[in-house]
Amino acid sequence: MKHRLSLNVSKIEYESGPARGEARAVVERPYVLLSCGMSIDGYLDTATGQRLLLSNDADFDRVDAVRAASDAIMVGAGTIRQDNPRLLVRSAARRDDRVARGLRPNPVKVTVTSRGELDPAGRFFAGDAEKLVYCASAAFDAARERLGDLATVVDGGDPVDLRRMLADLNARGVRRLMVEGGERVHTQFLTAGLVDELHLVVAPFFVGDSRAPRFVGDGAFPWSPDHRATLAEVRQIGDVVLLRYALSDRFPA
Repeated sequence: MKHRLSLNVSKIEYESGPARGEARAVVERPYVLLSCGMSIDGYLDTATGQRLLLSNDADFDRVDAVRAASDAIMVGAGTIRQDNPRLLVRSAARRDDRVARGLRPNPVKVTVTSRGELDPAGRFFAGDAEKLVYCASAAFDAARERLGDLATVVDGGDPVDLRRMLADLNARGVRRLMVEGGERVHTQFLTAGLVDELHLVVAPFFVGDSRAPRFVGDGAFPWSPDHRATLAEVRQIGDVVLLRYALSDRFPA
């Protein structure tokens, strides 16, 4: 069956973000936490394809706790092709705690793709966690045929509409979404004003190669010299530092 997104918009109100002051339809969406590690000069990876470790064991454990507290974890298709991530909770104790709370051991895995060119043998599609693939309309049929029963492929529009996607996730019971990259996904979420909380970890080295992917690309961001983001926490974790930003009024006080 072809899955299409539908919105149940019950009210019109003013919301903050890029379109501040403009009336727009507001839909319920998950709380969005964007998590990213970068070098001092803002890079996510190398340009050579060799994976760059931007954190340490203590911070990996912190990220694992954030994953375990989430209903879904999202990465872009480019991150799946580049890093082949598992997107699972590593700690057995945290998985057991989720099960004790009536949840699956691991959060739902989510990705978004414009071309649908995902490898069915990738680790994203392994394991018992539910998988959701939001695909651009033009590539929907090919993606569904390629992935078969490995994932639920959802027609997300052309291009995929993040607000519609978030509304669909909310309808599926996702209340807390963790977004883990990459550059294009970070940029799209942040420029759209759809991030409530940002965890930015800075590693103690430089990449120094403009060919490499950065934390974000060019865009019109809601936060500027005239509208500064709120820094909620600074924490040293071994040789890296965590910067935690409150980017919406949904951030817990």
